[in-house]
Parts: sequence; structure tokens; C-alpha cells
Amino acid sequence: MAEADPQKTFNIHEAKTHLSRLVDRARAGEEIIVAKAGVPCAKLVPIEPVVRPKRKPGGLTVTDKIDWDAFDAPLSEEELELWEGKRSEKHGF
Repeated sequence: MAEADPQKTFNIHEAKTHLSRLVDRARAGEEIIVAKAGVPCAKLVPIEPVVRPKRKPGGLTVTDKIDWDAFDAPLSEEELELWEGKRSEKHGF
């Protein structure tokens, strides 16, 4: 194994103390080596950013007709009490 760069090698105690700074350096592209008793045992490296596809509007397909009259109808007293938290359908109170 090649000799680790001392500028990029940190013992665990030092790495814990300066973790935020070391993560910033790794995010900037550096590889940071973490050592235990001077022996390299882990490496902080930047990760690839997740590339998500752009959303395309209008992708939802509705298969059933929407009953707009029922949609806009007022709630029954029972449903209204459930919405307002005055009773629980699950517990019946």
C-alpha cells in the first residue's frame, strides 16, 4: 500500500474534533484518510450527486370520472366531527 499523504491523514481523535471541516474538504474533492494509531483505516471521499430526471407535468392519468357534485358537497355532521377532532372513528368516541 502506498504511503498516505500526511496533509490528508488524520487520527480518529483529530478527525472527530474537525469532522465538519474534513467533510467540507472531501466535498470539495479531496480524499481524507482516517487513521487509528497511525494506521489508515477509512477514507472520506466526495460522493456523486444524485441526478434526478426533470418532472414532466401532465403525467397523471385519471381512469375514473370525478363526481364534482359529491366532491363539493358539504360534509355530514359525523365527517365534520371527525375533521374537527371531536370524535374518533377508530375508537367510536
